[in-house]
Amino acid sequence: MTTILVTGGTGTLGRILTERLRADGHEVRVLSRHAQPYAVDLREGGSGLDAAVEGVDTIVHCATSPRGGDEEAAAHLIAAARRAGVGHLVYISIVGIDRVPFGYYKTKLAVERLIEESGLGWTVLRTTQFHDLLAQVFDILAKPPVMLLPAGVNDQPIEAAEVAGRLAELAAGAPAGRVEDMGGPEVRTFDSLARTYLKATGRRRAVVSVPLWGKAYRGFRNGGHLTPERAVGKGTFEEYLATRFGAGRGA
Repeated sequence: MTTILVTGGTGTLGRILTERLRADGHEVRVLSRHAQPYAVDLREGGSGLDAAVEGVDTIVHCATSPRGGDEEAAAHLIAAARRAGVGHLVYISIVGIDRVPFGYYKTKLAVERLIEESGLGWTVLRTTQFHDLLAQVFDILAKPPVMLLPAGVNDQPIEAAEVAGRLAELAAGAPAGRVEDMGGPEVRTFDSLARTYLKATGRRRAVVSVPLWGKAYRGFRNGGHLTPERAVGKGTFEEYLATRFGAGRGA
């Protein structure tokens, strides 16, 4: 039995991964800012982090924040892992972070480099966006009577549970470096995904695609965040929405 620490273990992915690892017979520790007994803010580090990693065989690093601090958090985690003699650090990353000049993506790429240069055994898995993230974005965009979307952008959403399954396999194995990317089953226009979301949630909105500007937008429009050659996911966005919302909540 392997002892595995999951950072961000109470988040969308971390929660599913924790359940999967425990079902596979591993001893799992959950680290997050509020999860006892390992309530740690990775951006601050400290003795609580050292206690969390002590005796751990593998760390799966899922904790992240679009509001910043990921590089500091990774540096603290790596330093603690070195002190504790952790043999394997697994990191979940995002497809296209080296092709789309988006601020959050630049941070994820910087964290990858920290891990690669850490001296630890490491594995990095990049995936496309989760169904859950798209649903959150569409929920915000659907609040006004007109739903505005970035023109010419596609997406390739994937089911978080499938990613958790792959991470569980990687965590149970030896360090593998950068493994093959993992993408959702189909590349779809943002417009079609948004209309699917509106239908599933019973909302009526006018949908308008608006051209944007900037290097990040061009990167997304050019499909830098997609991996059609690695469309290995099975669950579709429609299936995710059907599970979450049923036949629709009504207008």
